[in-house]
Amino acid sequence: MSHPDAPSPRVTGDTEAAPPRFRDLETWNRGDLLAALLDGQAVSLAAVRATLPALEAAVEAASARLAASGEARLVYAGAGTSGRLAMLDGVELGPTFGWPFERMAFLLAGGSQSVARAQEGAEDDRAAANRALDDTAVGPADVVVALAASGRTPFTCEVVAQARRRGALTIAMANNPETPLLAGAEHAILLETGVEVLAGSTRMAAGTAQKIALNLLSTAVMVSLGKVFRGRMVDMRPTNEKLRRRAARMIADVTGCDEATATASLTACGDDIRAAILHVEGDSNGASD
Repeated sequence: MSHPDAPSPRVTGDTEAAPPRFRDLETWNRGDLLAALLDGQAVSLAAVRATLPALEAAVEAASARLAASGEARLVYAGAGTSGRLAMLDGVELGPTFGWPFERMAFLLAGGSQSVARAQEGAEDDRAAANRALDDTAVGPADVVVALAASGRTPFTCEVVAQARRRGALTIAMANNPETPLLAGAEHAILLETGVEVLAGSTRMAAGTAQKIALNLLSTAVMVSLGKVFRGRMVDMRPTNEKLRRRAARMIADVTGCDEATATASLTACGDDIRAAILHVEGDSNGASD
């Protein structure tokens, strides 16, 4: 059936609340259902935009902490969807920016197996959070980024509380205001997406906002740490043929050389894009002398 009551882009309230207007969602025709779900996602971008000042402060603090020590780590923490989104952001930093794997850690409720198979009960285990902190030896050099849509997940709240006591810089993202997770962190990122079209399904608007915020946070941190040169990902790891072609085009664009020269320089520099750029530019300067 067609539903005449089109959803507004923003419906305030707790992420677990059930908005009356979507009470009969399963009876709507497919077109209206998809439109409602899309409109529900539309709040995510606005929610992130509202946090830009808080994100800026978090980026500044995280960049300073990570730059202070060659052993400082980015530590991602969460449970369920939030934990999986956190891990996804972290694992991309190696191939994209050359961030060392040994400077990364993941504290996931239920362990690494929860990435492929949900371990929903694990989110209540505060003792497991403390064991995970002990196992990874989280300390003052580290930056902990913790996510929970509800802002009340015991595992994640415990990670933030104990990581802060250990001296780590703590950044928390949640989709509900005035929650323990946000209160416990030095940098609180409130992604206020409100109720979900499908009640309680926080993998929707809440999860989308978390993904956007994580993208902004980690990318801005990597830029701040010098991982970008002339708008390019010069520390990217060209680990396959597609990425080698991308790297060669990057070198050619930055230096003005042809792609054959760029490819030869990339090979000569052991697939180090930054070194290859300097190599080409050094040859060019030498030829002009």
